[in-house]
Amino acid sequence: MPTDPSAINTAPNTVIAYRRMIVALMAGGLANFSLMYFVQPLLPLLVDVYGITPAESSLALSVTTATITVGLLMAGPLADRFGRVQVMRASLIASGLFGLAAAFAPSWAALLVLRGLLGITLAWFPAAALAYLREETPPGAHGRANAAYIAGTAVGGATGRLLPGPLAALGGWVATATTMSLITLAAGLALWLLLPPSATFQPRKAELREVLLGTITAPFDQVLAWLCLAGFTSMGAFVAVYNAAAFRLQAPPFELGHAAGWVYLAYPIGIAAPYVLRHLAERDGRGHTTALGAALLILGVAITSIPTLATMFGGLGLLTFAFLGVHSLLSGWVVDRAARHNLGNAQASSAYLLAYYLGSTVAGALATLTWQQVGWIGVETLTLSLSSATLAAVLLASHFDRNPKVSLGQQPTLL
Repeated sequence: MPTDPSAINTAPNTVIAYRRMIVALMAGGLANFSLMYFVQPLLPLLVDVYGITPAESSLALSVTTATITVGLLMAGPLADRFGRVQVMRASLIASGLFGLAAAFAPSWAALLVLRGLLGITLAWFPAAALAYLREETPPGAHGRANAAYIAGTAVGGATGRLLPGPLAALGGWVATATTMSLITLAAGLALWLLLPPSATFQPRKAELREVLLGTITAPFDQVLAWLCLAGFTSMGAFVAVYNAAAFRLQAPPFELGHAAGWVYLAYPIGIAAPYVLRHLAERDGRGHTTALGAALLILGVAITSIPTLATMFGGLGLLTFAFLGVHSLLSGWVVDRAARHNLGNAQASSAYLLAYYLGSTVAGALATLTWQQVGWIGVETLTLSLSSATLAAVLLASHFDRNPKVSLGQQPTLL
């Protein structure tokens, strides 16, 4: 558990509350991401179940990430009015219920509507969680807490890609979607029982105009603009590769069938990335370390172009490690920049997440269409372009963000 006695109050009650917070947020992040992404390895199954094309199947994920942008605009006012903790609880419970309904959707249109509603409620959790972490963790502990939360989302991503294959083989779409929804509801219960109430934030009524303007104008800051672009392109590259990989592994020369799911064992390789890159950032600075992660993202994409099972596995593993590390650093960098320049933590994190999920929506849908029309070479071209743009955006953000390098004890969010 990521505690640091030099960074937090070591009174037993304080340490216990901190640990409860980390466990609860990791559980929430796991459930949030697993429910969002479990459809990704099942796209070929959805083609068979609902009689749709591969390009249409990607809408099961893209409609969720698209409506997340709507949910993010709601998240700020809701979190300010009702509190961060209450919004996170409501997010998981509502999302789990929408997920259960989607499991029994009678038609493709009904499934898309329910996955769209699910996207709105899923969005409330990460927006409130990032703000809660920045406000409630003591000086020196934010970097570790943020890395733990991102690791929880990484475990969720791994669960959402590894568990559906065996579940689908046993019980098809209904059993898989039901199980993933129940996991989310269980996480909501854990959050209800474990997450400490906000100590430094008092709910207030926020004007929608104020919140929307704050979210929209946050990227007017030069550094935040480049960080949001990096979130868009890195998430886009990551989701594009995984969307298309689900179909590539079913086609020659692989033709893996249900065994294709085992390739997603590469995903857990990335779970350690938030911790590894955070330690590097403490030593070398967040700009250099994030740029290193972006370079690894390019390399991971390139390796997947080699048509062997070993290189596909290794490329996906490196891609996942690089992406999760970059996302951990970017999400911490965004709220740190906002805090240093009085831009509003919740609004800045919402702006970043809007760009992040927009990248997933656009590139994820484009990747399956590209696969259907051009094949893997087209997907490679798309994702190499996106990952290269990530590196350029990170270098520009690092250039313009000239805050001095200090220790984590002095400035807790040096990510």
